[in-house]
Amino acid sequence: MGYAGGSKKNPSYHNLGDHTETIQLEYDPRQITYAQLLDIFWESHNPALARPVQYTSIVFFHNEEQAALARKTLTAREAKNGKLYTTVVAAREFYAAEDYHQKYYLQQFAQLTNELRACYKDFEMFVRSSVAARINGYVAGYGTMEMLEAEIDRFGLTDEGRQALLKHVAKLG
Repeated sequence: MGYAGGSKKNPSYHNLGDHTETIQLEYDPRQITYAQLLDIFWESHNPALARPVQYTSIVFFHNEEQAALARKTLTAREAKNGKLYTTVVAAREFYAAEDYHQKYYLQQFAQLTNELRACYKDFEMFVRSSVAARINGYVAGYGTMEMLEAEIDRFGLTDEGRQALLKHVAKLG
């Protein structure tokens, strides 16, 4: 979680300038393609809503191939759905958001946060952890009990942590 797309140096949540709140993904193209990530992007929000710059729909690219693909998918979506308020922009500097924004939903769950933080030498490693990202999603209500049960053993949680996460996800329905 962080800020990008603007010109202000070192933005913060309360002094954002012209940046947009965004995420930065590191991915393995052998596992998932940029095109597949774009599909997830388009399906994960409503790009037809005009929003202020802080929350605008934006696709960042790192090379011309990504730029062309992002523009192509934007054009195709607009042809199908009408005007979309999404911009396609060259990636520049990404500024990590304040610690309290990182893995926000997970950090509201002290037991799991403390357990996971103990596994990492510093907060940045916790933030970059794919396990913390997965658990953050479950705590926030994304994912089913069946999905969780299929992967919970890979999270390295204590029995207490496992039970707390399972109970929480069961409550969410």
